Formats: sequence, C-alpha cells, structure tokens
Amino acid sequence: MAHPSNIILDAQAGGGAASAAMSTRKVDVLTAVMSRHLKHIFNAIAGSDHGIDESEARRFIQDIQREQDVDARRMFVDSGGGGGSSSSSKGSNMAFNGFLNYVTSPAFNALGPPPRELDASYPLSHYFISSSHNTYLTGHQLCLEIDVWDGQPMSESQSPVAEEDKSRLRPSVIMRRSSNATSRASRDGSKPTDSPNASKASQASSEISSTANSRPEPRVLHGYTLTKEITFREVDLPVIVSLEVHASLEQQQAMVDIMRDVWKGLLLDDSPGHDVPSMLATPGDLRGKILVKAKCAIQNTPSQASDAVSLLTVESSSSSDEVSERRHEKAPKKKMLKALSRLAVYTKAFRFSSLYQPEALIPSHVFSLSEKALMDLHETHATDLFSHNKKFLMRVYPKGLRISSSNLDPSVFWRKGVQMVALNWQSCDEGMMLNEGMFAGTGGWVLKPPGYRSEACPQRDTDKSIGQASAVAHKSLDLTITVFAGQDVPLPDRDDKPDGLRPYVKCELHVETSEERTGEAIKGKGRSKEGQYKRKTKSRKTAHPEFKGESLEFLGIPGVVEELTFLRFKIRDDKIGKDELAAWACIRLDRLQHGYRFIHLLDAEGGVSKGLLLVKIRKYLY
Repeated sequence: MAHPSNIILDAQAGGGAASAAMSTRKVDVLTAVMSRHLKHIFNAIAGSDHGIDESEARRFIQDIQREQDVDARRMFVDSGGGGGSSSSSKGSNMAFNGFLNYVTSPAFNALGPPPRELDASYPLSHYFISSSHNTYLTGHQLCLEIDVWDGQPMSESQSPVAEEDKSRLRPSVIMRRSSNATSRASRDGSKPTDSPNASKASQASSEISSTANSRPEPRVLHGYTLTKEITFREVDLPVIVSLEVHASLEQQQAMVDIMRDVWKGLLLDDSPGHDVPSMLATPGDLRGKILVKAKCAIQNTPSQASDAVSLLTVESSSSSDEVSERRHEKAPKKKMLKALSRLAVYTKAFRFSSLYQPEALIPSHVFSLSEKALMDLHETHATDLFSHNKKFLMRVYPKGLRISSSNLDPSVFWRKGVQMVALNWQSCDEGMMLNEGMFAGTGGWVLKPPGYRSEACPQRDTDKSIGQASAVAHKSLDLTITVFAGQDVPLPDRDDKPDGLRPYVKCELHVETSEERTGEAIKGKGRSKEGQYKRKTKSRKTAHPEFKGESLEFLGIPGVVEELTFLRFKIRDDKIGKDELAAWACIRLDRLQHGYRFIHLLDAEGGVSKGLLLVKIRKYLY
C-alpha cells in the first residue's frame, strides 16, 4: 500500500476515472527541488529580470507547450500575494507567481483532454468500450460480465427491500457473500462508483426479491475465483451487462423478474410488439439504458405452456469454455429461457464457429472469443476479422487458465477492432494500466479511428484486401522525455520510509508491431507485457528525487498510430532483488501534451496520489 499521506482520492485506476480525477486537480504544494526547476524554466522564458511580457508568454504557450487558442496572459495572471507583477518599468509583465498559477493548474498536466467531445451518433460497433471480466471489485466498467448460478431459498431473516427504499436505489449488480452465497441484482445509488470522481465499490449489500415468497434467487459469482460485490452508477451512456447463465429455467425466470423490477424503464426488449432492430443503434439512442448481453439462437424449441418457459437451446461459451479448459472436457449445452433471451436486443450472443456462419450477418450479434481463439483467427483470417469488427460487436476475454487473474494486452485486440476487451479488474497490471490510458476521462466509450469504422470509406466494407495495415496511416515517431524532478512519489507496498526510496523512472512505449498488421503470429500471443521500447533513468534518492534533466529518447519508432499507441511511466524502487513498483502513469499518445508538464502519478495499486514528475516532452510524428 502506498504511504497513507499520499492518497488524496479514493478513485481506482483501470477505467479512466483515476486519471480523470487528477486531470482536474490543482497542485497545492511544491517542494524546494521542484520550485528550483520551475524558477529556472521561468528565467529561461523571460530572458531578463523583468518578468515575462505578453509576447513571451504567448510564444511559450504556443511554441513550447503547443497549446493553441489560449489566452496566455490570462493563464499567467497572478492571483495576488507575494511576488505579484513586476514593479519594474515593464510594470505590466508577469512575475514568477503568475507563472506558478499556470504550472499548478490542470492545464499543465501531461495528459491532455480527449481530442474532441464524444460523438455518440455512430453505431455501437464504432466504439471501444471499457469492459470487465467476472469482476466485482471496482467501477467504471461499461461492459460488465456476470456469472449467474442457481441459488438457494431465502431464509426468514432475508427480507425483501422495502418499497420506499427502492426509490433511492440505482442500477447495480450485487453479490452477497453469506453462508448460502445468495445474491440478487439490485440498485444502490447512494455512492456512485463510476463517475470521474469514482469511489471504490460500496460494501453495502442491499437485496431485492422479485416475489413475496421465498423462492430461490440466482447467485452472481465466478467459479474458481474469489469475488465481492460492486455497484455501478446510473450513467448517461449505455451500460452492457453480459450474462453468463448456468442457472435452471426457474432461476432464469427469477433473473428476468428481478431485472424487470429493479431496472424498470432501463431495459430494452424484443418481445412481440417491440421493433426488432435491422441495424445497430448508437450510444446516443441508448442513453441511460442497460443492454443485456445473453445467449440466443436462430431456432426455437417447441412452444411450452407459456412464453415465460419457452426455451432456446444453445451451446455455452465464454466462462463455460474456461471451465472446460481447466477440466479438459466439452462444454455442455445450456437451455435458455426465451423471456431472458428477449432482453438481448442489440447484444445477442451466439456461439462462435467462424466469421462466415449465418449469425455473423445479424446486425445485433456479439461473438465472445478467448484471447487464444482470437489470436488463432488473426493468423488465419486477419483481414476478414478486421472487416467484421468495423460493422459488428465482438468481445475478447482472458483465457480460463489465468488462475491468478492476470490480463491480456488490450492494445493488441483494440488494434484488431475488438470493441470489448474484458479485463480482470482485480489485477493492477500492464493490461489495466493500458485500459486506464485508453479510457482516461472518457466515461468508458472511445470512438474508433476513422479507418476502423465502416462508414469511413464505403468501398472498404466489401474490399477484403483492406485490413489493419492500410486502414489508417502509420507514422514514425521521435519522442524525448526529459525528467527533471519528482515529489511525493508513493512508496511501494509495505514500505513506510520515504528517505529509503531509491526511485528510477522507466518509460515504455507500446506500439503496433509488423506481425499485427500482416497476420503473422504475434509474439506473446496477446499476453500482457512490457512495451516494445524501453528507456530508464539513473536511480535517485528519497520520495522527492532530483533527476537532473536526464533525457530518455525514442527515435525513429515505426508503425505508430497515435490513438492506439501508449506511453507508460513506471517508477520503481532500486533495491537488491526485484525492484518494486512505486508509482505509474499511462497516457495515450494522441493525448500526450508537448512541453514542460507534470505527470500525475498513481500508486502501485492504482490509487490516486499526490505524486508528481516534472518533465519536458518533445513529440514529432512524420
């Protein structure tokens, strides 16, 4: 755990909420080391003892910082106090305190805002969506997978939620950890967990019963793992709930009743009388809605006594396949309640056999593949895979043999056009760091680059020769990071001696490889890993290190697509044996700002901290 005094917000990294919290934060205190470097920068800009005049300020903002359409004088205005405007003959000049107003403001953050406000008018398949895999530990997942199993009868002590309490509850998924592990879908909006100022998941365990009797209700858990409850907030953009159903037909009906009760007015339905979609909707059309992803099939089995017990017979996939991986046995066929399948309107799950199966032409279909299955598909049908993902939804999940809940490398799969790359959110590893970099401050939806969207060039939709290699322009990159100083660097887990820290900065660049573009076997098969290009500073001392302007250079880096390239900063403690992670940050290249900047650091577990790095960034694409 990082040093307690460093933690300022209870926001957790992974879905972009932590970075969003830091991007709007003003720095309150500067150490002597940091102030000395900033004074040197100020003097270099001013070129004299008379402060900075308006033209010098504008030149600094536009030429060094590369910020356009900015009122430089306004950003440098001194708020009062010691060291205000110079009293020299150039009395209108700005002095050091005015410069510090800019430096300590959110505008000085190395993480720039998203390039543009999200346009929610494109089909769902045109977005990357922050997604979790069987995870109930943290928030900000816009696609949440839920494993549902048969439950046990409710005891007399487990009373339904009072009607007056329902009004204050918001959409959530709760797993109640008790002797019978009974759980229910519920709403708890008393503490939103997925906003930019997100908190960790509520530990409350409100329960809702869909009937007045004590019938069993389905459990929500993931076999072979330890999980705990989580709530998700009422978001403006849609939330996708991916159901992996192992429950009986009676329990499936209970699920339907609970969801209709708790999520009343938020669900879609393709029951008779509702329009069946002929094309994918847009996030803008579905604002405030919950989309259920559940198994479907083309053919219905013979009708039963009522529509509520009509069946769809489908083969299980996703988590069931993972169990089979472990047990080396074929996944059994499952029976799905028709009433449950009808809740899947734009997210109908079908078992994947090939990109050419009949269901692949249904606009609302979703294929879920393990990372291994998708890597195999990449090596055999790379172009068709890329073409499919421009028009239809796909989800990739970590293989079932990841007992430790480690992660895949999401950037590899995003570059294949996969919208939902499901990650184990309980692991703050390379995969989750990249997910933080992708979705920082976005609300969990990111519009794909134009070449990854089906409308960018209509001819490309039928031209099978157009794949990942030629969908967007690939450039070369020259990048230099000059590291000056740090302050309040979080300490590694179980370390409580700031003076004993020996930090060094390691920068890693995650870039598309040639094998990804050509359909050849990808090194590592999509596993989470370090960036292909790595540089590091010398080791320094204490939690307020002086790095003396050491430069880390990445020159002539090929194959760069800014929106799908990531720069990770990791601060490690240099010690005998393994160097422990102390802090980190991850920034998507198109949001990495030029010039003198603060890198706001997250602690080793992904928590927001007061930690800063002062750097200068030079980025040139050609």
